[in-house]
Order: sequence, then structure tokens, then C-alpha cells
Amino acid sequence: MDMKRNIGWILFVAMLALSTGCAVQGEVTDRPAEVVYDRPIAPGPDYFWIGGDWVWAGGRYAWHEGRWERRREGRVWHNGQWNQHGHGWRWQRGHW
Repeated sequence: MDMKRNIGWILFVAMLALSTGCAVQGEVTDRPAEVVYDRPIAPGPDYFWIGGDWVWAGGRYAWHEGRWERRREGRVWHNGQWNQHGHGWRWQRGHW
């Protein structure tokens, strides 16, 4: 009975973390090299370029290319950046 209860709590906490958008972050000893690629043409004049982002997946950072998004009135986009953390580096994702 206790084992089932523990598993239930573990599943509940995992589902809660996933539903609230908790992002798992990792740490690397060396920052990946800057990624250079061609930015596609904007789909319209009211679009804003969101730079690419590093995403922690499978025990490493993977690059996700940038994208165009409609401007958000009254909001400002902050690009992602590498920050020193402990003896390595951690990516802080871009956000509005």
C-alpha cells in the first residue's frame, strides 16, 4: 500500500512540474560555439525575430533555430544568454 502511495505522489509531482512549464537545465564545462545561420524573411511588418535557443535534452544542450513571432504590445523580448554556474556554463532561455 505504501509503495503505491509513493508512486502516486511521484507521478503527481512529475505531472505538476510538466504542466507548470518547469524547464530542466544542465551545466556544461565549455560553452558551445556561436551558431551562425541565415534568418528567413519576415512574414510581415508586425513580426519580431526571436533568436535561437539552446534547450537541455538527453543530457546535453541542443540548438533550436530562431523564429518570427508577432509583436506583443507592451512586452520586450530578452535574448537568451550563457551564464557561468559553478564550474561550468548554463543557458538562460530567452523570454518576454
